[in-house]
Amino acid sequence: MKSTILLTTTVTLFAANAGAFPGKMDQLMGPVYAEAYKQKFKRQIDATAPQGTGALPLTPPPFDAAAQYISNQGAHAFVAPGATDQRGECPGLNAMANHNYLPHDGYATIQQFYNATQEVFGMSPDLSLFLATYGAVVDGPLTSWSIAGGPHIGIGGSHNNYESDSSPLKGDLNQYGSNSQLIMEQFNELYNMQPNASTANYNLEVLRTFRGQRLQESIDKNPYFAYLPFSGTGVSQAAFTFIYRFMANKSAEYPEGILNKDVLKSFMSIYGEEDNLTWVPGNERIPDNWYKRNPSDEYSIPYFVADILYFSETQPEISIPGCNKGTVDSFSPIDIAALTNGAYTAEQAAASPFCFAAEFALAELPLVTGLPLATLTSAIAPLTSILSGQNCQAIGSVNQSALTVCPGFSLYGGPTGPVAPGAVQS
Repeated sequence: MKSTILLTTTVTLFAANAGAFPGKMDQLMGPVYAEAYKQKFKRQIDATAPQGTGALPLTPPPFDAAAQYISNQGAHAFVAPGATDQRGECPGLNAMANHNYLPHDGYATIQQFYNATQEVFGMSPDLSLFLATYGAVVDGPLTSWSIAGGPHIGIGGSHNNYESDSSPLKGDLNQYGSNSQLIMEQFNELYNMQPNASTANYNLEVLRTFRGQRLQESIDKNPYFAYLPFSGTGVSQAAFTFIYRFMANKSAEYPEGILNKDVLKSFMSIYGEEDNLTWVPGNERIPDNWYKRNPSDEYSIPYFVADILYFSETQPEISIPGCNKGTVDSFSPIDIAALTNGAYTAEQAAASPFCFAAEFALAELPLVTGLPLATLTSAIAPLTSILSGQNCQAIGSVNQSALTVCPGFSLYGGPTGPVAPGAVQS
C-alpha cells in the first residue's frame, strides 16, 4: 500500500510540475513525463544485468557457440571497400558488406537484407522484413536499395524519411553539411562513458543516457534540427539500441552479451592507439571470435518497442517529435493530435512508439515517394501485414502543414547539404 501511495503521489506531483521544466519542451510533454515516471517506479528491479538494470531479457537463453558464431574468415574475410563500393551511415550494414554477407558493392535486394540481418545479427523476421521493405520503397526502386547512395537510391539520401539527425556518432546534416561523417567528439563522448577497459560494457543503460545527451546536443547545436515521427521517434532509437543489441559479444559467461571497447571500435571503424584513435570511413569489421544473439532470442519488433520504453523511462523527451525553428535551443514539440488529424495523442504516441511511427510512415508514403496508391499497395503489403499483427491504430491521413514550422523538414536530403546559419560544430 505504501508503495502504491508513493507511486501515485510522485506521478501526480511530477505531472503537475512538468510545465516548469526548462525551455525545450512545452505543456504537451506533461502527460508523457508522468507516464515515463510511472513506468520507472513500476519496474523496480534490483539485480544489475549486463544489458542494463531492468532491460530485457531478465533471463537470457543459454549460450550456443555453434549456433551463434559468426565467421570473419574465408569467404567472409574482411575486404575493404573499393572506389566504387558504397558505404553509408549504418555501421552494421557496412560491416556485412565488408565481410560479404551483403553484396560488397553495397547495393542489395530486400531478400538479401532480410537474410543477412538475420544470419549475422539475429534480427527477427518481422523487424528485418519491415526495415528492408521500407528502405526499398522509400529509398530505392521498390525491390532494392543502397546502404549509401543519394535521394531515391539509398539511405544516404534519406534524410528525414529514414536517416535522422541526433545519430549516435554521425553528424547532423545541417550542422556539419554531411550525414555520413563520423564525428570523433561524439565517438569519444560515448567511448569515455566506460573509462575502465577491463570492465567496459556499452549496454542499454549507458546508451539510453547517451541517447538523451545526443538529443540535447542536436537541440543546442543544430538550428535546423528536425526530430520527426518516423525517422526521429522511431528509427533514431534503433541507431542506439542496435549498438548493444546487435554488437555485444555473447559468451557462456555473459549470454546477454558484453560490448567492450575493442568490439565497439571494430564495428565503428575506429583504428589506432588509445591516445590517437582515428575513424577510417567504411572499414567496419566483424571482430574475431564474435558471437551473435541466440537464434531463440531474435530481436523482434516487440523487443524493440520494449527497449524504446526502457529508454524513455529516463529520457521521456525522446517520445515526442519536434524541431528547432531556425536557431539553436528553439526546440518545441509538434502537436501530434493536429499532425495525425486526431488519430493519436501525445500520450498514445509515447505508449505505442512503434505503432505511431510506423503508421505515420505508411500514411505519408504517397507524399514521400510520389507513387500512385495502386503501385504502393502491392509494394508495401509486407509492411501492412506486419502492422496488422501489432494491432496498431491507423492514421488515415497526415496533416503535413503541422511540419512546415520546421525549417529542417524535408522529404529527402543528404548525403551532403548546407550548413545552417548559426550551427555549432564540436
